[in-house]
Formats: sequence, structure tokens, C-alpha cells
Amino acid sequence: MPSSKQNASLFPDLPGMEEAARPARSAFASDPQTAPLAERMRPRTLTEFIGQTHLLSEGKLLRRLIEEDRLTSLVFWGPPGTGKTTLARIIAERTSAHFVPFSAVTSGIKEIRQVMSEAADTRTRQGRRTVLFVDEIHRFNKAQQDAFLPYVENGTIILIGATTENPSFEINSALLSRLKVFVLKQLTEDEIVQILAAGLADTERGLGKLNADASEDLLRQLAESTGGDARTALNTLELAATSAKPDEHNQRRISDEDLREALQRVAALYDKTGEQHYNLISAFIKSIRNSDANATVYWLARMIEAGEDPMYIARRIVHHASEDIGLADAQALVVAVAAQQATHLIGLPEAKYALAEAAIYLARAPKSNKIALAYETAAADARATQAEPVPLHLRNAPTGLMKGLGYGKDYKYAHDYEDAKTDMVCLPEKLQGKRYYEE
Repeated sequence: MPSSKQNASLFPDLPGMEEAARPARSAFASDPQTAPLAERMRPRTLTEFIGQTHLLSEGKLLRRLIEEDRLTSLVFWGPPGTGKTTLARIIAERTSAHFVPFSAVTSGIKEIRQVMSEAADTRTRQGRRTVLFVDEIHRFNKAQQDAFLPYVENGTIILIGATTENPSFEINSALLSRLKVFVLKQLTEDEIVQILAAGLADTERGLGKLNADASEDLLRQLAESTGGDARTALNTLELAATSAKPDEHNQRRISDEDLREALQRVAALYDKTGEQHYNLISAFIKSIRNSDANATVYWLARMIEAGEDPMYIARRIVHHASEDIGLADAQALVVAVAAQQATHLIGLPEAKYALAEAAIYLARAPKSNKIALAYETAAADARATQAEPVPLHLRNAPTGLMKGLGYGKDYKYAHDYEDAKTDMVCLPEKLQGKRYYEE
């Protein structure tokens, strides 16, 4: 674990910072004696933050925006337990703006207008902007999201949203166009193990006072079982540690049995609310891929009956129509999109049959991943050859200058040839002869 000196805030004190951070601290505050381990161990600075190195390494844009207090309106998009709310708290400690946490679950249009009014007043009287953090922003409807728009446009607020859902689908385009999207990745097994080890060792906020210990193999087993969700992993670890019986030296050695019991108790909690969201969708998709129509419709029913968002299911069906079937049955994508549109149009409960129809169709369809393989191979080459010029004969020549430079020279119009196909090379020079899609 970092030393107490390392744990100190890495941000210098700024004028007005204490006043700005105070409302955020009180709104985020929890009782350290009763809060779950995941809450107690929440990183307080970027130094303590584990994971998301693609966003937070030295010199990365998001790290610079936080450290230099140069925030713009943005969205954190990623799976549960990856650090979205934690980053908002770190920003709350750092920014000199007025920080207001806001929940899309408990707030409506009345509360939004009140906060916007207060933000406008703060800007007029104090010359300070308001940073508004909206947790689960995807839960706001279009009208509620539209209420933010003029205040984001005129700079009254800096909007920071957090969502587990694709912003392209869940945030209206007018608002999304004014937000920078930062994608948080699922934490790796090594990162989860590092977080768990810190939770075990910490005597101030963690399980150090319990004298709890666990083998690295057990921590890896826990990390693997919790699917990259640090919050779930830490809280499961706490259950296992409190279940472990202290020995004659008052040491609590967490056993495999303690871990199994804790995982079962956590699973029971999920069964009441989300029915292990990621496990169920994984079983559903893998059943489609394995052409098992019976298992497919069973896992679909499990998700729907548990209260899963039907549009989330519909989007996954559309995705896998291309990834797992593709041109082996091009009609699969048509059926999938029709089910997605039907779900959007009529919603549950009626849409369950449209989803079932599409899911069973996909399960019974012939399978091919050639589309996915073709794209990913081409994407790797595209990233590696970003500076490769477009061949001159494929370029348009709308001006005399461009025509004089050879743009469009020797281009062959396919419809002038037999079978509408020519021997013209269409790939960049470095990639000529490369094959991506295999028939």
C-alpha cells in the first residue's frame, strides 16, 4: 500500500477549493463505520486509482483535464465497478468550480430546473461555473436531457455524466454532440487482485484491523468470479473475511469455503435485483453462438423476467447477428433490427415475443464469424497505416489543379466492364494483395 505521504492529495490547494469541495463531500459522504469495504476503499486521488491507464497515465488527456482543472462537459461510459463515480469524486476534490452530485434515479425535471437555476445564480453572483455530476445519466428521458442543453451550451454548467449504457443510444444527439465521451474498460484480473490486496492490507479503511489474509490464488479466483467489477469484488472479500473464523493468534485466513459462501450470498443479492446481469447476457449470447435455441430462449426469459432493459437485449441481438452469423444468413440482421425497432415501438410486455423470435432465428441460423474477422484484421492494418496515401486513381478531381496532379487518372468505371469488375487496385500500395474477407 502507498505510504501516508503518498496517500495525501496530489493536488495543491487552490483559492476557493475548500468551499467548492464541501458540498460534494457532504453529498458523497458515508459513515466509515458502516459503509461497505468498496466504499471505504474508494480511491481519493489519482495516485491511489488503479486501472484505466489508457485515460489516466501521465500526459493522457483526462488526467491533464483533472490535474489542471480544465474540465469540459463529458461522459464516463463503462461497466459497473470500473471507477466512474470515483473519478467524479476526485474531480470534486480538485475543481475550483461549484460541484453538485446528482442522481438520475431519484431526480426529475423539477430538480433539474432547480439546480440549473442555482448554477446560473452562482455564475452571476460569484463568476463560478457549476460542475454537475449526473450518475446513471442514461435513466433521464429526452425531455430531461434537453433541460441541460442550454446551460451546457452557454457554459453555466460543466456536465459530467456516468453511464453503463452506450451513450450513442441513451443520450440524445444534441446533448451528446457537446460532450466528450471517455470509455472506461473492464478492470483486468491483475488490477482486481491489486485492489483486493490493498483492501486486505489497509488498516485505516480496509480489513487490516480484522487481521484477514488470503492467498493470491484465492484473490485471483475472486477476481475471475466478479467479472472485472471492483465494487463487487471488494464487498465479496469483506463478506468472506467476516465469515472466516479467527485462529488462536486472532488471524482470519480466508478459505475456499469462505469465498464460496460469500460468492453465493452476493449472487443471491443479484438474483433479487439484476440476476447477474453480465453472467446472463453471456449465457444468452453463447447459446446463440452454439445454435442452442432452447437455451437461448431460456436465458432470454431469465433476463426479461428479472427486469433487464429490453433495449439492451435488442442491441446485443443486433450485434451478434453480424458477429456470429453475418453473410452466412444475411436475413439474420434484418430480423434482428426489426426486433429492435419493434421493442422500441411497443416495449414490454408485448416486445418479448419479437425478441424471442429474433433470438431463436439467430440460434437456428448458420454461423460465420468471417465479418468480424475481416473487420478486425482490416482495423489492425488501418491503425498501422494511418498515413498511407489514397491511390491517385481513386481520388476525385473537382478542380483543374487536382486533375493536373493526377487525381483520378487511370480510374476504371466498373460498369463499363464485363461483370462490372476491373483489375484496378483499390488498396494502398503497402497493402496490395492483402485479403480480409475469405469467401
